[in-house]
Amino acid sequence: MIYFASDFHLGMGVNADERERKICRWLDFVSEDASDIFLLGDLFDFWFEYKKAVPKGFVRFLGKLAELTDKGIRIHVCVGNHDLWMRDYLEKECGVRIFREPEVHEFSGRTFVLHHGDGLGPGDEKYKLLKRIFTNKLAQGFFGMLHPDLGIRLASGWSKKSRLNQPKWEETFQGNDKEYLVQFCEDWSLVDGRGTLVHGRGSLVGGSGNVVDYFVFGHRHLLLDVTLSNGASRYINLGQWFTGSAYAKFDGDELVVHEFEKIK
Repeated sequence: MIYFASDFHLGMGVNADERERKICRWLDFVSEDASDIFLLGDLFDFWFEYKKAVPKGFVRFLGKLAELTDKGIRIHVCVGNHDLWMRDYLEKECGVRIFREPEVHEFSGRTFVLHHGDGLGPGDEKYKLLKRIFTNKLAQGFFGMLHPDLGIRLASGWSKKSRLNQPKWEETFQGNDKEYLVQFCEDWSLVDGRGTLVHGRGSLVGGSGNVVDYFVFGHRHLLLDVTLSNGASRYINLGQWFTGSAYAKFDGDELVVHEFEKIK
């Protein structure tokens, strides 16, 4: 079985401790039959790897990742916009695989495009500019010169402020013609009416020529399942875990979204 989840935002103040415990319970639950687990970004509300330090906390979660990879379960982590500054700590200490760009995977004859979702599609130029700055090695180097107590405090405050200033319209689905990620999927899936991924603008992994069955992303904090206009491909957004606990499971035949522990 292959599992997918996103947007844990560990470290964010809302029910933070219980959320971490719930995530660990979910990892225990899926580990019973998982071959691969894809965690598609924003695992942390803020993360920065200094040369000799990482943000305090998340011990249960990090330990659980290491435990599962020690058992032979492959865990793949996509870097999100809140944890852009991942380097190799999770790879070395927890045994996960980290990726940053959209990836194409084929499982049991079905093709998946996987990513956090930030910066994809048309528009959102302000964030795309910020991402170029934040991923600049020189900018990261200057930030890394700050004492961790100061750097983490500043970045965590900025993360909280940006979330509080998020426009209310972003909390609801805007329709296929206005959703950046839907448009990104449509750009890649309407080539021949079947959902074929081809080489072109924003090419993904060189263009495999395979039918894209599922585009699976996070980032939007909305649980979505959108059939694209070709009638064949689906865009799945995994929502978030600070008010929900949705995840997707692929059993070799179909991708189905579940909720781990419903909010009472």
